[in-house]
Amino acid sequence: MKPLTFSILRLLCDGELHSETTIAQNFDVSRTDVSGALCELDKIGLAILRERDGYRLLDPVQWLKKDMILKHLGVEAKNFHLEVFDTTKSTNTFLLQKAVKGTPPNNISTDAISVVATEFQTNGYGRHGKKWHSGLGDCLTFSLMWRFQKGAHFLSGLSLAAGIAIIRTLESLGIKNIALKWPNDVMSNYQKLAGTLIELRGNMLGPTYAVIGIGLNFKLSNKIKSFIDQNVTDLFSVSGKTLDRNKLMAGLLINLVAILKKFEDQGFKPFRNEWIYHHGFENKLVTLHLPNGSVQNGIVQGAMNDGSLPLKTTEGIRCFSEGTIKLYKAK
Repeated sequence: MKPLTFSILRLLCDGELHSETTIAQNFDVSRTDVSGALCELDKIGLAILRERDGYRLLDPVQWLKKDMILKHLGVEAKNFHLEVFDTTKSTNTFLLQKAVKGTPPNNISTDAISVVATEFQTNGYGRHGKKWHSGLGDCLTFSLMWRFQKGAHFLSGLSLAAGIAIIRTLESLGIKNIALKWPNDVMSNYQKLAGTLIELRGNMLGPTYAVIGIGLNFKLSNKIKSFIDQNVTDLFSVSGKTLDRNKLMAGLLINLVAILKKFEDQGFKPFRNEWIYHHGFENKLVTLHLPNGSVQNGIVQGAMNDGSLPLKTTEGIRCFSEGTIKLYKAK
């Protein structure tokens, strides 16, 4: 998407009808430029009403604003280096490139926590490289980079702990009946609401850079839903109201950092019981689909201290490591 497109969309967010001529004059471009900038927006889930007299945005975008996020962070704002983009390929990829260099962006303090958020990802992805579908402004998509002194082997269970941060934030906003799905999904009524993606860079013995990507469905359009090959929901459907994206992101950052600090010292163990309490598949018969194409049926029996999933099978208790298993509720 062109910068002009975002500029025009921000103008249209007042919900009023704006003529093509007025828009063109406002940005010192031609009417053809305006038409080109707004064409095919329906493909990314935005409904533009085109009339003879101009354009109207039917469902205005609630934009992410860096100053508002920092305001909601309060005294914690000083701990973050926050960047908000209109568009990027992937927030995880952006921070991974910083991690490879081993230096903080823009010569900021090494104590600052790097966070990148975007309105629209052109190449967002989840586990196993699966495409993450989202439109403009209908998801909360951001990544945070955390530097652990220990090696990657210590970080098993990190995606489970990140899910708890999402649960805590949503519950603080009065949103109930939210559950976790091993190892990295957040669900409502067995429909996916959010997901996390952990990617690591570093040395075997440490330090390790963990880039934690979070995608939270805010208010998905029917167009975007049609691209997704699983049952999904969003915060608007779950809560019945439009939440403040900037306040929500600040809350997620505060809860995520609190969990990361504790995880850094103790790993997943102190979060184990809380995670089990919120796991939507606890004591349920499930089918695990393994990377080699085989499947394993069993009853979920909590979680191990390293975040692996124990199943009660006909052969006894078997444990499966995160990052290699797909989990489906057995029919």
